[in-house]
Amino acid sequence: MKKDLKIAVSGKSGCGNTTVSRLVSERLGLRFVNFTFRALARETGIGLEDVLDMAAKDESWDREVDRRQLELARSGDGCVLGSRLAIWMLKEADVKVYLRASAETRAARVIMREGQTRESTAAFTAERDRQDRERYMRIYGIDNDEYGFADLIIDTDKIAPEEIADMIVRAALAR
Repeated sequence: MKKDLKIAVSGKSGCGNTTVSRLVSERLGLRFVNFTFRALARETGIGLEDVLDMAAKDESWDREVDRRQLELARSGDGCVLGSRLAIWMLKEADVKVYLRASAETRAARVIMREGQTRESTAAFTAERDRQDRERYMRIYGIDNDEYGFADLIIDTDKIAPEEIADMIVRAALAR
């Protein structure tokens, strides 16, 4: 395996980006890169919803997250970059993977991760999707619903993260 292998994994909230990216990085011995709004919220001490509200009005938040992700991904040897825009931003990635799941599955996963009610989580997730898409189009001209160029598109509804990671590892090693 190439030590400088770069794998980009994208998908909307609750699709398994972080979990799967971490598993792939562990299996291939590559750095895991995942700098997100959630990380920026923790770093600044501001709540995630507040950061998302500010990002909706000020594109510098997106640009900072994306700049930091790319800086981390491009420093050193290979890596697995897991983020909403990884497959669009890390153009030099050897393997680009898009994970997708139904709205119901995604909401259930977010509830498990964050412990909120089903109704509030479904509404929050749908609104976040809408805001994300609008921002990506405005800032970068990226339509995150257009991912057909990805090397792998995986429906994660009924597949365990370990199995998804295996699929990605096989694709990466075949390159």
